Amino acid sequence: MSTRTSPPLPETARQTRLDLVRRPRRLRRTSALRALVRETRLSPDDFVYPLFVCPGEGQRREVPSMPGVFQFSVDELLREAAAARADGIRGVLLFGLPAEKDAIGSSAYDPEGPVQTAIRALKQEMPELLVVTDVCLCEYTSHGHCGIVFEEEIRNDPTVEQLVLAAMSHAAAGADIVAPSDMMDGRVGRIRAALDQAGFIDVGIMSYAAKYCSAFYGPFRDAAQSAPAFGDRRSHQMDPANVREALREVALDIEEGADIVMVKPALTCLDVIWRVKEEFGVPTAAYHVSGEYAMLKAAARNGWIDEPRAMLETLTAIRRAGADILITYYARDAARAL
Repeated sequence: MSTRTSPPLPETARQTRLDLVRRPRRLRRTSALRALVRETRLSPDDFVYPLFVCPGEGQRREVPSMPGVFQFSVDELLREAAAARADGIRGVLLFGLPAEKDAIGSSAYDPEGPVQTAIRALKQEMPELLVVTDVCLCEYTSHGHCGIVFEEEIRNDPTVEQLVLAAMSHAAAGADIVAPSDMMDGRVGRIRAALDQAGFIDVGIMSYAAKYCSAFYGPFRDAAQSAPAFGDRRSHQMDPANVREALREVALDIEEGADIVMVKPALTCLDVIWRVKEEFGVPTAAYHVSGEYAMLKAAARNGWIDEPRAMLETLTAIRRAGADILITYYARDAARAL
């Protein structure tokens, strides 16, 4: 019977060999060992895939600042969702690009709007697919702001009533979860009450609970055609310097009935994700946003990084910080890589 021995060492190596009891590298020696002791694991079940739906037929328009991301008409969106499902993706997040916009974002609750039409089509074709819908007005208002504007100020309470109408229209079309992203005060409680009163007690709410006013949303505004015509969103989106405020926002949304809370953006808020998960222990989502995605794409196109490795390392970091749900434009690529 043979015993495994190490090959003889050069004289210099024998002279410097350390008498160590603990050698952590033992468990990094092979791929199988590394997998055996891996602490954080990614799965396609963790991912939600954002999709942009526009009017028309046969539309599949790539977003210039987001390579690999498209605006889809409903027929093309069905094909994309089916392909994503085949890759193992079980949930999508829908954003709408309406045919017409006005000052109050009334297209947001048009029962024949792109999002509402897409929900019905997806549920007919793939009833098992989880359909989450973004609830905001910025894609639907002529001024590009997230709410009702009066004298260049976004008015909270009138905006909330518009958001309720949008959420209700999504629920009526068959959405599983509505996701208010506007950061207006009190909108989660108002939406929850309206859904329950209308009998949509099983429709969940994924609240953009800690959404920061971030420079990393720029490419999204190309994709959703939602750039503000004037001013900015600092009056309602959070100051990136604050974390205790984020905890207060999350606590309020949970109290008002949020089933899932979200931190956005993800990479610049890993500490916030960690604090939220540790403090509340509720299902926590993180949005790997457009600018974070676009930076990886740009670096990869210039040959500066290994994109597949950087993608998985990035998503693993978000998961490691405490996110249960990863909303990412890389969902399909990551699912295939896993």
